[in-house]
Amino acid sequence: MRNLNIGDSVYFGHRKLVLLEIIDMESALVAPSREAKSEVVPLTDLALTPPCADPLATPLAAINNYEWALLVQKFNMLKPLLANRARTEDDVKNVAKAIGKTSRTVYRWLERYNKTQIITGLARTVRIDKGRRHLGEETESVIQSFIEAYYLTANRPSVQKLYERIKEHCIKHNLTTPHKNTVSKRVADIPEEIKTRKRLGKKKAVEIHAPQRGNFPGADSPNAVVQIDHTPVDIILVDSEHRLPIGRPYLTLALDVATKMVSGYYLSLDHPSTLSACLCISHAVQRKDMWLSKKNIDAEWPIHGKMEKIHLDNAKEFRGNSIKRACEEHGIILEWRPKGQPNYGPHIERSFRTYMDEVHTLEGTTFSSVAKKMDYDSEGKACMTLEEFDRWFAIFLCCKYHNKAHKGISEMAPLKRFERYVRGTDTELPRGFPAVIKDEEKFRLDFMPYRVRTVQQSGIELHYISYYAPVLKSYIGEKQAGSNRSAQYHCSYDPRDLSYIYFYDAEAKVYHKIPCANGSRPPISLWEYRAVSKRIRSHPDHVINEDAIYKGHEEMECIRQEAIAKTNQFKSRRAAVKRQLRTAERRLGWAGVHQQESTVATLEIETEVAETEDMIFEPFDDIDLR
Repeated sequence: MRNLNIGDSVYFGHRKLVLLEIIDMESALVAPSREAKSEVVPLTDLALTPPCADPLATPLAAINNYEWALLVQKFNMLKPLLANRARTEDDVKNVAKAIGKTSRTVYRWLERYNKTQIITGLARTVRIDKGRRHLGEETESVIQSFIEAYYLTANRPSVQKLYERIKEHCIKHNLTTPHKNTVSKRVADIPEEIKTRKRLGKKKAVEIHAPQRGNFPGADSPNAVVQIDHTPVDIILVDSEHRLPIGRPYLTLALDVATKMVSGYYLSLDHPSTLSACLCISHAVQRKDMWLSKKNIDAEWPIHGKMEKIHLDNAKEFRGNSIKRACEEHGIILEWRPKGQPNYGPHIERSFRTYMDEVHTLEGTTFSSVAKKMDYDSEGKACMTLEEFDRWFAIFLCCKYHNKAHKGISEMAPLKRFERYVRGTDTELPRGFPAVIKDEEKFRLDFMPYRVRTVQQSGIELHYISYYAPVLKSYIGEKQAGSNRSAQYHCSYDPRDLSYIYFYDAEAKVYHKIPCANGSRPPISLWEYRAVSKRIRSHPDHVINEDAIYKGHEEMECIRQEAIAKTNQFKSRRAAVKRQLRTAERRLGWAGVHQQESTVATLEIETEVAETEDMIFEPFDDIDLR
């Protein structure tokens, strides 16, 4: 991770300038050279690399596991040089000698990585002869099958023995016999970690190749270590249409350990998942100025950019392969808290208690325990929607939490601590301002789930829904190189809204937003899709298709609206009866006047209320799928 420091060459648009001074958290002094006339520009618009209309990076789904392992191995070789800003030619030669490459090759790798700041920037460029097969497909298949079934086993045969087996097989079946160097090259291309695990065992592979476990080092700059965790929020929210209670939200939050600033967060009514963690990370790295402007919040939230390390607990939503691979792509280290040692995550645990103390002042709070709640009616007092609480929480973070003294950083406010790290003090060197991420949209999509699909005449089908846009026309009927199979393409999607998918155009190296082919379809989430699909499958004559899914979704929505209307009706009747009872008690409750009538009225009211409370609405059970 690189920061903007005084004296660095930076880019303001396509202009290459020199950073002379960081004036404050919003502006900087730059000039074409140290002797030229200077000017003031927005600090967050400065970048370490020039804008690139044709990025070198490719989507993660376009790289198979074998190629990905090679890219990670190549990046690990370059780490010492990337971390050494004062590297010399001898340093490059030493690394080149250690990995068996020329200095020119290493310089070319460094240049490609500096242009993209992501691992896929190190992928080899497409050769002119790419796709031409020097060996027949059958021979290649024989080599790979013998490597898997014979060489990568606990018997640990030599490459010579492997070559002899392949040669015998090829002669017996009249196939082209590969040269021994070809077989050796195929074996050499296998990552060492895979060879060790297959031939020596998993335990030995962990011992040799896995990073040493232990406590993370002390964070000494912004974005050095970020902790991420989930928690249910101690408040009941209401829906935006009928203002009825809908439950407690869940908060996924990223906390910068060095400054105690909140890097980003994600609020949802759904239970924590891998998507929650991914959306939280995406929010943490993005610039917050436009995000705050959309929420009509006039405040400062300067922290952004990629973090070096993310510290997580052992929840299953943090163990997904998608989040692991996306972090590897962008050079982010994932580190999990050792099991049974909760003391490894005290920073974010303490911050959660701070936030909840503030939430307990709101109407509709559930407090932190039943004992503290006592007889407080949380649902009856609830008044905030998810959108309203989201804006309230953002204002609390920017205006109060970030500006309030914090015990963990010597009674200093997190925002003040961040500024000290950026600008330095009389006794501390400046650490620089976090550099903005080059392509925030690609970063977000890298953390989204994806599927590989073909392009048919009707478009792309995903979750039984058809998607189409004119950009797909040229991909209809395309075949894989050297095969009769249809070509497959990477399609990302946002589970919160299946109205669109994101199709990766390999030629233009851009994502295209592809809408639902039927534009009249309402937005539907992945959760709603699964609920409808489950209901359809339970029907004896079930047929899952796009029409059935949206018909079920429409009927579910109608039943939900009817249930809400009935609930409102009974709540109104209960409130009216209670008002009548209170009026009667105030007017007739003294000296035993009309005691008998009052008792009868009370019994009627209690019976009617009990009948109302016993009513249970089951909207999903009434869906007619015929």
